[in-house]
Amino acid sequence: MQCALYDAGRCRSCQWIEQPLATQLTAKMDDLRHLLEGLPVASWDSPVSGPEQGFRNKAKMVVSGSVEKPLLGMLHRDGTPEDLTACPLYPASFLSVFAALKPFIARAGLTPYNVARKRGELKYLLITESQLDGGMMLRFVLRSEAKLAQLRAALPELLAQLPQLRVVSANIQPVHMAIMEGETEFFLTEQQALAENFNGVPLWIRPQSFFQTNPTVASSLYATARDWVRALPVAHMWDLFCGVGGFGLHCATPDMRLTGIEIAPEAIACATQSAQVLGLQNLHFQALDSTQFATGQGDVPDLVLVNPPRRGIGVALCDYLSRMAPPYIIYSSCNASTMAKDIRLLPGYRIERVQLFDMFPHTAHYEVLTLLVKQ
Repeated sequence: MQCALYDAGRCRSCQWIEQPLATQLTAKMDDLRHLLEGLPVASWDSPVSGPEQGFRNKAKMVVSGSVEKPLLGMLHRDGTPEDLTACPLYPASFLSVFAALKPFIARAGLTPYNVARKRGELKYLLITESQLDGGMMLRFVLRSEAKLAQLRAALPELLAQLPQLRVVSANIQPVHMAIMEGETEFFLTEQQALAENFNGVPLWIRPQSFFQTNPTVASSLYATARDWVRALPVAHMWDLFCGVGGFGLHCATPDMRLTGIEIAPEAIACATQSAQVLGLQNLHFQALDSTQFATGQGDVPDLVLVNPPRRGIGVALCDYLSRMAPPYIIYSSCNASTMAKDIRLLPGYRIERVQLFDMFPHTAHYEVLTLLVKQ
């Protein structure tokens, strides 16, 4: 992939960009094999990759510069701003949105936040696009509520200019730290969730709910989990760290009993809405801590699917799963290093199959799906 920003030394986020995708995949597979060394794997499935550019469905842009000439992108370590609106990882559909937002910031009087001076209001712009119909969610991350009225007043013109904007909100993040969002969200449109669909499964994206960045590879990840689960005798399943329910909703059948657990209420609202649309009566999603939920249960499901954050599932949940000993565990990981550590804390299981998903081309990061079977 050719990138003018990289060639000019202005952005180094894609550290592997000079390597062909095939070489990148080989290096990632070598890393995964090294991490699982000493753990016999029955089947290494072929890695899954997607487009090398234009694959991102979201943009997280630091707003800097001046209100008359805002920059959308990032800050270097020395505080120097860099405009990333020409980044080739974004699809072409983002260009018109970036172009419209710059003059809108000036019209609305949203002064970019100056980190050094701790002054200004607009910190970030968060944009998410649905592959279903091209609809978009736009979030303004503000330091305070001081500019909310101005934002509301100016918004109709932007909505007329960009009809693809379905959900618009303002998030309040008052802390002077590199934190992307705060707890308070003000919806500026009647619609509050963005409709999406992977593999015929309706999904919803709301502010403050995690959603995968690479929809092409994410669709393959969910479909693979579905195929693995449906090849097993599973009548009762837990989906821990379930997010918006992507795994559980793909794996569920009308006769299966499934419980999805996620600590973020916004994500659970999305998952519940999807289950209702599908008419699945035996799916139950709850906003709880996954470890606390699991360790407080007495019944043993046929399969436990875990999709934890980068820190992994941890010692407490590993110990409990070892004692509870469900016949099958599927581990979806965005950090194979912590996954490998967790699997070593599950000595009663063997690795039946492993598959790598190249969710983040041009970087060392990848996702992996692993099927563990009780010995």
